[in-house]
Amino acid sequence: MACAGQGQGTGTRPAPCAKDVDCKGTRICEAGVCVELPPPAPPQAAVPDAAPVRPTGPPPYAMARGGPRHLGRVPGAASGKAPVRAWSVATGGPVTASPVPGPDGTIYVGSHDGKLYAIAPDGALRWTFATRDRIWSAAAVAEDGTVYVGSDDDYLYAVDANGQEKWRFRAGACEPTIGTGPEGVRCDVDGGPTIGPDGTVYFGADGIYAVWPDGTLRWKLATLEHVPTAPALAEDGTVYAGSQDDTFYAVAPDGTKRWEYRIDDDIESSPALGDDGTIYFGADDHKLYALTPDGRLKWAVVTLSDVRASPAIAPDGTIYVGSYDKSLYAVRPDGTVAWRFSAAMRIHGSPVVAQGGAVLVGSQDDRLYCIEPDGRLRWFITFDADVDASPYLLTDGTLLVAGDDGAVRAFKP
Repeated sequence: MACAGQGQGTGTRPAPCAKDVDCKGTRICEAGVCVELPPPAPPQAAVPDAAPVRPTGPPPYAMARGGPRHLGRVPGAASGKAPVRAWSVATGGPVTASPVPGPDGTIYVGSHDGKLYAIAPDGALRWTFATRDRIWSAAAVAEDGTVYVGSDDDYLYAVDANGQEKWRFRAGACEPTIGTGPEGVRCDVDGGPTIGPDGTVYFGADGIYAVWPDGTLRWKLATLEHVPTAPALAEDGTVYAGSQDDTFYAVAPDGTKRWEYRIDDDIESSPALGDDGTIYFGADDHKLYALTPDGRLKWAVVTLSDVRASPAIAPDGTIYVGSYDKSLYAVRPDGTVAWRFSAAMRIHGSPVVAQGGAVLVGSQDDRLYCIEPDGRLRWFITFDADVDASPYLLTDGTLLVAGDDGAVRAFKP
């Protein structure tokens, strides 16, 4: 007779063991008994490496032409009569860059002596930051106080609010980095900078550049010749800039070229973007151009000489631009000329539109003009040298003007 329970049921009693070799087949020894090895886990699909996440930077606070679209509008209103000089700060060379304010009221301006100046609202010099060559274009300031400025030493600099260098980025590989001649100036960083909403910094040199806020390259679109214009940035992320290779470029947010528009001469006028996306810029072929966002010509206004000034766009859509023919033009959005204002010498500096519609522009006749929206002269101020830099009007009505005599001046209403 069999013992109770022996041979009953469908299970098999596990065999005793001391180690895995005491078990048969694929079984293993666990707690003194042989058990079946559990099936292996199914293989998992490989996960691709994630794209590097770049830190976004602080949004822009102030820059040349007022913002990424380069509308050329300033926050202050022009006084009814010529304002009175409040203070003056001398630099060591001509100043062609517009003064721009920082979040704490500090005024930043670059000079041909190679230095960036930080000036208190009362005119006291706070600090200077030295590059190795001339500074032609206006600085750009972010909300955290970081100041970006380009130099003819082929570098874009990021400087903190205390005047200390955060980083520098070299454009291209031109040799020598300092000097004249085609190779000496091709990589000069005198186009921009322009700060985008995510803190990306755009500028022109030996191409069109986009640099992350940490100073590393985001992308570069190489051009055949130097890019002296400050890139403008549309709301959809398209970047626009002109070059001395006689070509105007539209660049996608990833750095690929969307289209190009070729003309017959250099483009040294930074573009301005209208509310409807129309792109306005001047050129050395004596014209002011209006292009559609897809690169088609809407119209062109012919002047009598080079147009190197950047256009300004008033809230009503009127486009203002100066020419080497000594005239400031007011152009309607349909391309018809509303009026012309004549100075005594060339207009190289770019006009700005004040609150209330008055237009301010400097001339190489050593004057800064304030012009009514209908083209009548409101007032002018006389200086000791050319006024090639755009003026700036602060919200309290303080007027900032720099000139080829190397001085930065403030005027009060």
